[in-house]
Amino acid sequence: MSQSELYVSLDIGSSSVKVLVGEVDGGSLHVIGVGNVQSAGIRKGTIIDIDATVQSIRKAVEQAERMIGMQIREVILGIPANGVLLQDVKGVVAVNSENREITDDDLDRVMKSAQVMSVPPDREIVNIIPKQFIVDDYDEITDPRGMIGVRLEMDGTLITTSKTLIHNILRCVERAGLVIREIYLQPLAAGTFALTNDEKNHGSAFIDIGGGSTTVSIFGENRFMATAVIPVGGDHITKDLSIILKTPTEQARKIKHQYGHAFSDDASDDEFFEVPVIGADSKDQYSQRYISEIIGVRLEELFDLVLEELYRMGVHDLPGGVVLTGGITKMDGLLQLARHVLKTRVRIHTPEYIGVREPMYSTAVGLIRYAHMQDSYFGHVPESATVSASDNHTPAPVNKKKSVDRNKEKKPGILDKAKKVFDNFFE
Repeated sequence: MSQSELYVSLDIGSSSVKVLVGEVDGGSLHVIGVGNVQSAGIRKGTIIDIDATVQSIRKAVEQAERMIGMQIREVILGIPANGVLLQDVKGVVAVNSENREITDDDLDRVMKSAQVMSVPPDREIVNIIPKQFIVDDYDEITDPRGMIGVRLEMDGTLITTSKTLIHNILRCVERAGLVIREIYLQPLAAGTFALTNDEKNHGSAFIDIGGGSTTVSIFGENRFMATAVIPVGGDHITKDLSIILKTPTEQARKIKHQYGHAFSDDASDDEFFEVPVIGADSKDQYSQRYISEIIGVRLEELFDLVLEELYRMGVHDLPGGVVLTGGITKMDGLLQLARHVLKTRVRIHTPEYIGVREPMYSTAVGLIRYAHMQDSYFGHVPESATVSASDNHTPAPVNKKKSVDRNKEKKPGILDKAKKVFDNFFE
């Protein structure tokens, strides 16, 4: 791999579509381009209007392109956890080389052998996550390459999702003029880097509160263990405010961001603000305390649903606590309310990178970091440039040089990535 790599992540959410351009140099990520537009055509993580979704993707991509002065060609795509199933799998192969040293080829073959199983026709494989490798009778190996052995085994987790859901997402990305470089499950990529090593090891819940839904994921024993989606998110708070205050939806969204408070005990009862009323020239006045009671009821319901989901998953104890992320989590008082309802340690994760220091960018940042981690582990080098010089912009010389260098370094990756499974959709 070259010393510096460019990655572009695409996070298609119910409330917004985010495109992030990141430069990874020596393991450090530098965000150099951001696109963030309000999404259309998506509800609760599912695409309901392909044309509207395509337009949202294009707008977000154009925003990021204007920042970097380059044309974006390839993206790392995040797939939502709707309808996702996790399944334990096992692969076994004989070591090929004469000296019995385990090579990249053996690693490739054992991971492919773990995927040779019966997958229902309505489902597609998204990712496979190794839990451990076993060389002869020695287990708990994280990287067997270079070791000597006769038999190589791999225990892993296979992630599958609805073929219809992924087909529609891929169709939108393709129609937006983009090539998919990699596909990763959103909570897997985001949670891997949002949680500390101790949190992932001891057992933690990673909760991403989106616009239309909330994703609950469980990490433990240093691996991704379970995930589920609750059909309640930040947009429900907006709708509640719009109905109760009798104000337009867009105005309710602004009120939520400007005056929203999740914990009514700490909200102000002295400062009032005016709210326009639908179908009338008059304006009503409300205090932050009144608004916070509306917001608090909805969020309390959400956290109760989280507790029910954790119980359904069989999770009775979370020594590592709960990590919250998502756009709504920057609201004042939300942390106090979450601790009050969940009765455990809770913290909010915010990416620590210039330009994206907001919880809403956790998934987009996680996708880039996860892709780089996978590339480093498997020695994968992209087959084409992620960005290219655009006729509409004057490209920055340093980025243009990178694009050329990446093309010089073309060579096949060790593994056939999951996205190649989906090529037959477009034939």
